[in-house]
Amino acid sequence: MFDGYDSCSEDTSSSSSSEESEEEVAPLPSNLPIIKNNGQVYTYPDGKSGMATCEMCGMVGVRDAFYSKTKRFCSVSCSRSYSSNSKKASILARLQVTGKPPTKKAKVLQKQPLVAKLAAYAQYQATLQNQAKTKAAVSVEGFSWGNYINSNSFIAAPVTCFKHAPMGTCWGDISENVRVEVPNTDCSLPTKVFWIAGIIKLAGYNALLRYEGFENDSGLDFWCNICGSDIHPVGWCAASGKPLVPPRTIQHKYTNWKAFLVKRLTGAKTLPPDFSQKVSESMQYPFKPCMRVEVVDKRHLCRTRVAVVESVIGGRLRLVYEESEDRTDDFWCHMHSPLIHHIGWSRSIGHRFKRSDITKKQDGHFDTPPHLFAKVKEVDQSGEWFKEGMKLEAIDPLNLSTICVATIRKVLADGFLMIGIDGSEAADGSDWFCYHATSPSIFPVGFCEINMIELTPPRGYTKLPFKWFDYLRETGSIAAPVKLFNKDVPNHGFRVGMKLEAVDLMEPRLICVATVTRIIHRLLRIHFDGWEEEYDQWVDCESPDLYPVGWCQLTGYQLQPPASQSSRESQSSSSKQKKKAKSQQYKGHKKMTTLQLKEELLDGDDYNFLQGASDQESNGSANFYIKQEP
Repeated sequence: MFDGYDSCSEDTSSSSSSEESEEEVAPLPSNLPIIKNNGQVYTYPDGKSGMATCEMCGMVGVRDAFYSKTKRFCSVSCSRSYSSNSKKASILARLQVTGKPPTKKAKVLQKQPLVAKLAAYAQYQATLQNQAKTKAAVSVEGFSWGNYINSNSFIAAPVTCFKHAPMGTCWGDISENVRVEVPNTDCSLPTKVFWIAGIIKLAGYNALLRYEGFENDSGLDFWCNICGSDIHPVGWCAASGKPLVPPRTIQHKYTNWKAFLVKRLTGAKTLPPDFSQKVSESMQYPFKPCMRVEVVDKRHLCRTRVAVVESVIGGRLRLVYEESEDRTDDFWCHMHSPLIHHIGWSRSIGHRFKRSDITKKQDGHFDTPPHLFAKVKEVDQSGEWFKEGMKLEAIDPLNLSTICVATIRKVLADGFLMIGIDGSEAADGSDWFCYHATSPSIFPVGFCEINMIELTPPRGYTKLPFKWFDYLRETGSIAAPVKLFNKDVPNHGFRVGMKLEAVDLMEPRLICVATVTRIIHRLLRIHFDGWEEEYDQWVDCESPDLYPVGWCQLTGYQLQPPASQSSRESQSSSSKQKKKAKSQQYKGHKKMTTLQLKEELLDGDDYNFLQGASDQESNGSANFYIKQEP
């Protein structure tokens, strides 16, 4: 494991660089033609046979090496692609490759097709690596998660809390004291060298590392993303022929560094050998650009519209509504979001749907396979079930900081319900919202009271403090049966005070620095650092809109830093204005104190509630509400 160390020190840089060099390659003959392509210089054997041009991709090469008897295509894939596309598509493909239409007078590059493809593939891989490096460097000016965590002694939610995030289900035993091999930045050698470091602290994907040999000296500690391309398990350098060089600051401490490493690393843990492969696999997403989906209409929540996937970043989709001519009318959500569905979903369950003015699918667009969407739990609607007019409590989709008095307005197929917020519904029902019966965003009557959450009464309701028993009697309605609600509580691992990155669901393109401030079984109260509490959001613990610290850096997404006092005062974005306007409709109500159950409620209804534990994680099945059978 440490064989590569013996000649690795700053005093013997020549020997270390020789180990790192590749085998010498015999020089190519000088008479070969030199071809320049996008800044890269290649040489190819001079073909003596006739030349041919691929009718699909426009590549020129030796005719004898082309595919099929007619020699019309350079490969099987091009032949098949041509068969499934029109001649027009073929011409467009060549336009994209050459930048201009192919002509008979075009200059022909004499090169072997296979060699050309290998060169193009190598260049493609280099481009991807450069893009990955660029994405990894994305950061917010003036904000560093490491400094933010260290200076305030914050704790970040562990990666295992986020099953939908990369490595969320295979994080393993990565913890403090795990050793890794990382670039040595305390070195003056001209080549890139590595050294071993141990994890001092974990914050999501980010790890505070300390080079081996520094003991209790934190002077050169540094933060990095553990899923980055420069982080390797111990032994990687030996297997890859890379030099291990101790940091210059401590190089004098030991004369036999190899013996030191053997002693320090015996029995120590490191990353799994396939860690980087698992990271790569966990960042492969089945959704692709040009896929068509049905998604909630952000202007009329009661219906869905067709949208097309414009881009995919870390599993998050930028969807452009199909009728948007300038492609600016978009909507962001995660691929596992309950807001998106396969084409035909609305019709199958009886949900309202805005028909597109576009009568024919655009070229290249195709319907997303139904199996790619998040599955909802199957329910039995044949027995006792939700009915129109039943009352419940629900998170207001237009003001996610509140849980409101709500009514079931329509029962759809497959367990879906249309919910309206009492007192603030539009006359045409355009703000009804679709929740599944198993959704963690709807609750039985009394949920807020027993869990000491402020319940928002109907707008304009004057009999305060609000009492469910009186309200049900006045409206002549009944409460939805408690047993129909989702009572599963996973062992999610969140704790109050943990930091994370969270989507601002009122402006879902934004991901912000956030904190868990309350935990009610599986329900989390998310606070955006630097903003007022009125912008908080109630979110489920398994929501795909929550991410570990470092997710934005890993995927290349832009992270919104905590708001400063000055930025809060000058904030004028539409998202904040909309949230402010929506919250104003509740300002006329007095602040409600926590209600206590009265004997009249217990005598007048057949529901009995058990006190739920607040602000702590519930690890077992929930008992925060129980229907007492008569």
